[in-house]
Amino acid sequence: MKKNNQKGQSILEYIILTSLISIICIMAVKNLGGVIQRRINKIKQEIVRIIPNA
Repeated sequence: MKKNNQKGQSILEYIILTSLISIICIMAVKNLGGVIQRRINKIKQEIVRIIPNA
């Protein structure tokens, strides 16, 4: 009976660990997306400034 309890505990720890890792990955991707969007906007503004409307 005790071995089965340890197996359940190991599975629970695995689920918690993978959940935390996935939350961190989602936050990192979201942050990276914001950085990329700001850089694209800066490039777009610079192109518009350099090349006047034809």
